[in-house]
Amino acid sequence: MKFAVIVFPGSNCDIDMYHAVKDELGAEAEYVWHDAESLDEYDGILLPGGFSYGDYLRSGAVARFSNVMKEVVKAAEAGKPILGVCNGFQILLEAGLLPGAMRRNDSLKFICRTVELKVENNETMFSSAYEKDEVINIPIAHGEGNYYCDEAVLAELKKNNQIVFTYNGTNPNGSLENIAGIVNEKGNVLGMMPHPERAVDELLGGADGLKLFQSIVKQWREAHVVNA
Repeated sequence: MKFAVIVFPGSNCDIDMYHAVKDELGAEAEYVWHDAESLDEYDGILLPGGFSYGDYLRSGAVARFSNVMKEVVKAAEAGKPILGVCNGFQILLEAGLLPGAMRRNDSLKFICRTVELKVENNETMFSSAYEKDEVINIPIAHGEGNYYCDEAVLAELKKNNQIVFTYNGTNPNGSLENIAGIVNEKGNVLGMMPHPERAVDELLGGADGLKLFQSIVKQWREAHVVNA
């Protein structure tokens, strides 16, 4: 399986994402600049965290118009797995690939620490390696991670089981219903504020995030690899 790690001006977690996939997962990965005109050769697309275009206007609002996002939309429509982490999640929201919006943390402060997440749905291509209701430890680092949507969208998220991760116990940013990560209705686009790529090795303080990447590869192999 071959991953594209999308790099926008201002991305700062692209190296972490590349390390997680290439060195810890053992999959193939390449950096892809924001002006790329095709993602056809890649099996999975990763949008890393950072401050794309300096977070001008709103987080992800400018990156949403980058040339590569046309290809990200195309890949999503084709059913390829798309993972957006932190700023990547914000970009997916701005692009309309996921419902809802992101607001400033209710504390109005940047938060950087490890938090507990609860796996609400382990039947997605991103979470199948986890147990239902499993509690995992994943770092966060954001100033605008307060997820919000209206009542109608929230009802749809619950109805379709699109809420994949919630904050367990303390809600660090005021996110609606403790939401930390959601998928689209089709199930192939995941956005989450916590950073699984920063939790892929015990030397980094924990490896709970590695299962997310393992889930993606497992699903892809089951769909594309034929055993003789």
